[in-house]
Amino acid sequence: MAVSMSMPILIVDDYNTMIRILRNLLRQIGFTNIDEASDGRTALAKMQAKTYALVISDSGMSPMSGVEFLRHVRADERTSRTPVVLVGDSSDESLASDAGAAGCLIKPFNAQILKTKLEPVLGAF
Repeated sequence: MAVSMSMPILIVDDYNTMIRILRNLLRQIGFTNIDEASDGRTALAKMQAKTYALVISDSGMSPMSGVEFLRHVRADERTSRTPVVLVGDSSDESLASDAGAAGCLIKPFNAQILKTKLEPVLGAF
């Protein structure tokens, strides 16, 4: 099954610059339906209002970390199956896996690395 480039994607990060970078990279790959949240609490509220095909979240956010956010997502029946990719450094990989992340994107990255990391989660595109 082909990946829909208009599937809804949510970016969660407490730094606007990182949101802008991820949004631009996702657009370079071809995705068009991208929302954003500046913290975990806002992201959880958005996920209650809309079903997302993918969430990309910073692992080191404040006041709710990406791992804490992911635990909330997994604990909620409505969002428990939503694929979440955490963005962080190499030390975050095992934490992301243990918390139930679909993947961990290690900084720094570019559009090709992002695409390569998303293909196992979404399928080839």
